[in-house]
Amino acid sequence: MQTSTRVAALLGTVLCAAMFARAQDKEREMTCDDRWHDNDRISHCEINEVSLAAVRSLGVDGGMNGGVTVKGWDRNNILVRARVETMAESAGAAKSLASQIIVHTSGGQIRAAGPQLSHRQSWSVSYEVFVPEKIDLTLKTHNGGIHIADVQGEIDFDALNGGVSLKRLAGNVHGHTTNGGLNVELAGNRWNGAQLDARTTNGGVSMSVPADYSARIETGTVNGHINVDFPVTVQGALDRQLSVTLGSGGPLVRAVTTNGGVSIKRKST
Repeated sequence: MQTSTRVAALLGTVLCAAMFARAQDKEREMTCDDRWHDNDRISHCEINEVSLAAVRSLGVDGGMNGGVTVKGWDRNNILVRARVETMAESAGAAKSLASQIIVHTSGGQIRAAGPQLSHRQSWSVSYEVFVPEKIDLTLKTHNGGIHIADVQGEIDFDALNGGVSLKRLAGNVHGHTTNGGLNVELAGNRWNGAQLDARTTNGGVSMSVPADYSARIETGTVNGHINVDFPVTVQGALDRQLSVTLGSGGPLVRAVTTNGGVSIKRKST
């Protein structure tokens, strides 16, 4: 009986470990599968991980050609996954170039530094960062997207030539992308915090809203159309500007574009 009990306990431990490993694999979505391709040059890609102590405020700079993804989790530490991509005229040169790139992670700032490039060389670093659910963020990219999910805090973002995804956020969130779409997924029954104010210059806006959500929703476009797939009482012209109070109202939730269409739909359950 004792042997059977010990075997069952051991199997249970193994199964739990396997489930945990699968969960970890699911969380870590960034890979090298979609790395650069060039007919004349050879690419190299590697992913490096480092764990950091939790901080109150975190800044991430994607630099040139790097994207930034930040995900909230229920742990009191920060996991930084940095995907280093290089390209050169030979495999050895590409790998050597990657070894010279340093990802700095001190002082609540994450950024990469690399060597001066020789002819026909290039490099970039993209990030997948796991953070405590309550944290302030400042995110910046140049030719890369920004994706933020499950975080509450003071959140500022600025993307140039990249799409932005904001999912299940809370707090005081504002930012802008110049050339890229804006995707917003609201959660719960109201905005928890000061407001959401997000803008894109050249790109569409897509927003999903849970049923029975309360907020003051504002959106608009200069060159495009607005489509709402559920009944609302509109203040303004629906074809260009929309201001509507959902439920009992609440903080401002604004997502606007200059050149692009707007789609607002009920979030599927």
